[in-house]
Amino acid sequence: MLAFANAKINIGLNVTEKVADGYHNIQTVFYPIKLNDVVEITDAESISCQVSGIDISGNPEDNICYKAFQLIQKDYNIPAQQITLLKQIPVGAGLGGGSSDAAHLIKLIDKKFNLGLTVPEMQSYAAALGADCAFFIENKPVYAYGRGDQFMPVTVDLSGYQIVLVKPEIHVSTAEAYAGMIPQPNAEDLPELIAQPVASWKGQVNNDFEKMVFAKYPAISDIKNELYAAGALYAAMSGSGSSVYGIFEHPVSVPELEINNKVYYNL
Repeated sequence: MLAFANAKINIGLNVTEKVADGYHNIQTVFYPIKLNDVVEITDAESISCQVSGIDISGNPEDNICYKAFQLIQKDYNIPAQQITLLKQIPVGAGLGGGSSDAAHLIKLIDKKFNLGLTVPEMQSYAAALGADCAFFIENKPVYAYGRGDQFMPVTVDLSGYQIVLVKPEIHVSTAEAYAGMIPQPNAEDLPELIAQPVASWKGQVNNDFEKMVFAKYPAISDIKNELYAAGALYAAMSGSGSSVYGIFEHPVSVPELEINNKVYYNL
């Protein structure tokens, strides 16, 4: 049994507060895109996690999918499974690939073993694994706040547009991005801004991480500028980087960006 675990982009990302436990409160919009990993589970004598495709460092037992399986197995008497993961979503890109893998694995387990988990129950398991992980349970556009694990429905539909995603050969860790962040408590009203036409987002819908990341990695800033030069209605870094996306009114090709970067079209 397998699932196609899709990526997401952030439309706007405001860091509003650093709370007592060291974490940060944010405001953002999560939007699913058509770039997928493939997650499969099959019966096995012991739990294992095999990964192919994009290389992931570390032990298989440290993979978020492995942890997700163990989390549910503590509460339900389900047999061991081999988890097979084909990684196609870039790592360290602000696209939520690992979180999506884990969320889709939770849904696979529920379906295969007829656990009858409710959406809130699956979201609870997912939230224990990562702040944005629960988003992928329902996998619909949401306004996310708090640590990024509280959701409110938001009306945004980009299906009539062309989304181009550019991933440079640069890794920006979340910890690195937050280290240079100064929270801004009076953040923009994202739901209100997102309700406006996409062409109005430029200069209004902002990612707070861009200032620090662009200063340290000018090549990422250059990608955003080149997407605008190619005719993007709106362009931004996703999450804490390093990927940058552009939203276009019509199909577009950006061969100049393909030289040193991985470019994904029609997402």
